[in-house]
Amino acid sequence: QVQLVELGGGLVQAGGSLRLSCVASGRTFRYSNMGWFRQAPGKEREVVAVIPGIGSNTYYADTVKGRFTISRDGGKNTVYLQMNDLKPEDTALYYCAHGTGTISRQSGYDYWGQGTKVTVSS
Repeated sequence: QVQLVELGGGLVQAGGSLRLSCVASGRTFRYSNMGWFRQAPGKEREVVAVIPGIGSNTYYADTVKGRFTISRDGGKNTVYLQMNDLKPEDTALYYCAHGTGTISRQSGYDYWGQGTKVTVSS
């Protein structure tokens, strides 16, 4: 069993920055795919960024490329999402997820955090 807890959400002005943390407990974390996803009001949940458990080929949604960075610290069992130059359209509930399946599909993730809210004011 894997448990995930997201930290770091909050209210920020457009152009500002936030760093989200996902603290994990349980087995296989260091070798699993990890991802950040978000769901805005009235919209489907979408991928933001993913990082593989093996290798280092990260993926970012086109809407966040150049602004967001995903990273992981195996010693702390923590995954981070550094978010810079935030825009109002980034407002959403952000989830981290652990997976052992297809890295690019939400169905490939088997454990999810409860989410942390990010609100970006104009």
